[in-house]
Amino acid sequence: MDGTALARRTTEETAAEAARVLERTGTAPCLATVLVGEDPASVTYVRMKRRRCEQAGIRSKHVPLPATVTTAELVDTVTALSEDPGVHGILLQHPVGPHIDERAAFEAISPAKDVDGVTMHSFAAMGFGLPGFASCTPAGIMRLLAEYEVDLTGKHAVVVGRSAILGKPAGMLLLGRDATVTYCHSRTTDLSRHLREADVLIAAVGRPRFIRGEDLKPGAVVIDAGYNEGNVGDVDFASASTRASLITPVPGGVGPMTIAVLLEQTVHAARTQLGL
Repeated sequence: MDGTALARRTTEETAAEAARVLERTGTAPCLATVLVGEDPASVTYVRMKRRRCEQAGIRSKHVPLPATVTTAELVDTVTALSEDPGVHGILLQHPVGPHIDERAAFEAISPAKDVDGVTMHSFAAMGFGLPGFASCTPAGIMRLLAEYEVDLTGKHAVVVGRSAILGKPAGMLLLGRDATVTYCHSRTTDLSRHLREADVLIAAVGRPRFIRGEDLKPGAVVIDAGYNEGNVGDVDFASASTRASLITPVPGGVGPMTIAVLLEQTVHAARTQLGL
């Protein structure tokens, strides 16, 4: 499943829409990125997202903060961005450090600007199938499944991982498409049995090559949402690709779609805030 090609097409459409927003309002959509500390991976991710913003005609406002920032200071920074009419979307790069109340910082993001889909408001909207911003990686996964015409109705979807911004919302979005969803995690007993029963498998466990071909049901659709050191996912691609009917590579699968959805949702947020 070629996430790079789909992301390129999605971003081209987003760039065209951003240009229309600028033409009609004189204002370019703006994404604010907030980075706490100088974690190398986070610095790289933010730099890449800002570069993609520029390519799509989205203005990028970067707010770097020291690793010593307090929860109160971070909340104040995010609140100010939420109240800034020149900012249409906010991305708080995580993790933010163990001394920070990450949830408090996320909840300081206005739901109207939560283009990364990390607030409780966005989580509830995904769960109830209401309008709102979806978590970007799960939304990107759903786009890939739709692009490859994967019929989810009645299918058994197994999500390995239960994080608040990946595993849990992915399961809810799958449920909204009429799949039967099983969540698996570190306390799941007999994980192998659940894997073998999956028509659609979402791997989001954060362990390199954790799931192998012999774990899979023949013909399963495999979405590898993991990214580990060495540019490898949570699925052993070589063995899994011999049994899966469709599979996402790492890199080039889910990752590009995550950023594409972020940009698309930023432009959508700008349109709404600018009254278009």
